[in-house]
Amino acid sequence: STLPAVAEELLREIKKAFQETSQVPDDLLLGLKFIFGPSAVPALDLVDQRSVTRVRAPSGRILYQVLGSSGKLYTCYSSCHFCTCPAFGFSVLQKSESLLCKHILAVYLSQAMGACQELAVSEEQLTNILLAEEEEEG
Repeated sequence: STLPAVAEELLREIKKAFQETSQVPDDLLLGLKFIFGPSAVPALDLVDQRSVTRVRAPSGRILYQVLGSSGKLYTCYSSCHFCTCPAFGFSVLQKSESLLCKHILAVYLSQAMGACQELAVSEEQLTNILLAEEEEEG
């Protein structure tokens, strides 16, 4: 994984706490805000709104789609730590100001909290999702 060890550990702690109590304790929320900065609260909002969908093809390939607060659908790849939103390109890749955008953080949090919607698609549908993203970017 591409996250720093401290971020990985925090996400593990959140998952453990959530499994035990169905909530995230305040100290872990503070840690989230400390490590991920301004993306923490909006990411939690996206999780609360159940905006994260895990898209799985028969081959086992997985990607995530996150319905952003603007109503736009963003494709996230947790395997390589990438999101198609403009904030990721600017804040994470160009400026290195953030570890990740709120969409990828929402993916990690929804995994930890078991809050992902599930969508099974054919290989062709998955390919179409990927091609649609490329057309928008190009």
